[in-house]
Amino acid sequence: MSEKILHECGIGLVRLLKPLKHYQDKYGTALWGLNRMYLLMEKQHNRGQDGAGIATVKLKVSEGKPFIARLRNNKPSPLAGLFAEIREELTQLERTHPGIEQDHEKLYEHFSHAGELMLAHLRYGTHGDNTIDACHPVLRASNWRARTLAVAGNFNLTNVGQLFDRLVELGMHPRHVSDTETVLERIGHFLVEEFEGIRSKHLESGKSNAQATQEASCGLDLRRVISRAATRWDGGYAMGGLVGSGYAFVARDPNGIRPCYYFQNDEVLVVASERTAIATVFNVPFEQIKELPRAHVLIVDPLGDVAVKAFTEQSELKSCSFERIYFSRGNDPEIYRERLALGDMLVPKILESINHDLQNTVFSYIPNTAEMAFWGMIKGVETHMINDKIRRIRELNGKATDAQLVEILNERPRVEKAVLKDAKLRTFITQDDARDDLVAHVYDITQGTIRKGVDNLVCIDDSIVRGTTLKQSILKILSRLQPKKIVIVSSAPQIRFPDCYGIDMSQIGRFVAFEAAVALLNERGMHGIIRQVYRECVALKENDLLHTRNAVKTIYEEFTEDELSRKIGELLTPKDLGCKVEIVFQPLANLSKAIPNHTGDWYFSGDYPTPGGVRVVNQAYMNWVEGSSKRAY
Repeated sequence: MSEKILHECGIGLVRLLKPLKHYQDKYGTALWGLNRMYLLMEKQHNRGQDGAGIATVKLKVSEGKPFIARLRNNKPSPLAGLFAEIREELTQLERTHPGIEQDHEKLYEHFSHAGELMLAHLRYGTHGDNTIDACHPVLRASNWRARTLAVAGNFNLTNVGQLFDRLVELGMHPRHVSDTETVLERIGHFLVEEFEGIRSKHLESGKSNAQATQEASCGLDLRRVISRAATRWDGGYAMGGLVGSGYAFVARDPNGIRPCYYFQNDEVLVVASERTAIATVFNVPFEQIKELPRAHVLIVDPLGDVAVKAFTEQSELKSCSFERIYFSRGNDPEIYRERLALGDMLVPKILESINHDLQNTVFSYIPNTAEMAFWGMIKGVETHMINDKIRRIRELNGKATDAQLVEILNERPRVEKAVLKDAKLRTFITQDDARDDLVAHVYDITQGTIRKGVDNLVCIDDSIVRGTTLKQSILKILSRLQPKKIVIVSSAPQIRFPDCYGIDMSQIGRFVAFEAAVALLNERGMHGIIRQVYRECVALKENDLLHTRNAVKTIYEEFTEDELSRKIGELLTPKDLGCKVEIVFQPLANLSKAIPNHTGDWYFSGDYPTPGGVRVVNQAYMNWVEGSSKRAY
């Protein structure tokens, strides 16, 4: 993708089901689980570059020894920094306990992260400061093992304010108004209630404090805890947690918005945001990796028994389609096929744009993640050309000369790597204008790939959100090749509506599709619709109905997809570019065909899966009209 979008985080949970000695004997290291965790997160590094963290719980340490450890890092290259700190602890221990890495008993006693339970997180900050406190896992510490809770997740909740107020009603004093804080405190509150309720019953039966505590610590009903905590949650989440007494859990939202997969054998239970990470790191076939069902929680108890249970009612399946288009690693076979299909389905639109002039058209892509859709596009063009060759040969009625046949059969798509991404830029500048100026230097071109003034240049990208990089950088760079026409192709449909379930796209005024719709309304004397929609949103809010109807859809109803695409092309074409520009978007109708099992398309359609999403889009629109840049949720 040519634009910087902050998005879903990544999680990983590892539960060792054998003693450390087993891994020492079989794999040559008692830290096999920790090493797997590092690889698991490294294979998901695309999901977070702002922070990394890990929490570890030991099941069998004696009193006076720490049973939980947590480490977080928010420095540049946070995952590498995190494990460098872990390695440094081992180095220090080696000085006082020579040979400790080969001694599973000493490791378990002295090394913080030699435990049976590990929960790790990679953070992409969608808003707020990138402080260490914003990194997961977040910890609710206690000297009572069963009251100690670490939580890490890939989630955004749309109703943080309401959840915060509920915590206050319960008598708490939350430190921050954030979804992370409210999730931690809600789960923690009901965890303590669960523990104390069981403990009280054991005390009433005559057991000692120590006996009652032990029984309660290992007798928790985590499904009930999560069910009670999640009652008011509105949003998308795949959320993991560790309890100090040896429980672990991962819960997934009722719509299945955020991805979550798990695998179990007799040695290990592993959970991750991406299936390919599990398959690669643990060398297991894809068919053995399961998807955690929506509205279910996976629970592993202190004995290592694993169960998957429903904690609330399932809602309509609305797994995020953007996850498949861009965010997840494309070496998942299903995602690979879906991205090929997205490219293939664009061919009719592309052929129309170049007037079927394939002889004078060069195909390329904007690096790097658009490459799979590019190959799907090329396969689609090849199929079109094969059918055209068959037609032309048939028209020769068997009288074709060898030269004619050679000419026809040798025709193929002209493919060039016209665009290069020659810098891996991680800018420290946060202001959009300054960052865009730096990003403009990331891309370069391959000279000599285009016949000047003769060839069309077709470049595919994953999606177009704001179009800033296109206008300020890519189109200007491509124009140096002096093509007759530049066609920018988006494998995703027009992004028209904000997201509130994990991606930093909450300001509607930043979407070039929205800018285009507003421009067309003004050009056609229909600007009254802008005020009309605003009044409708205000009325909905005044009557506490802001969550009931997406009033913003009206902004787009007067225009076809093609009309908006043409206006977007006008808005994004720099002055005095020297060649014509056309923007081609994936038709929305194609999305469900290419990605049939992930129908969450609210970015494109405005059909939000939860009431909170509807409230957010209406609030985002009001913010835009009022000139406010504040977050809509």
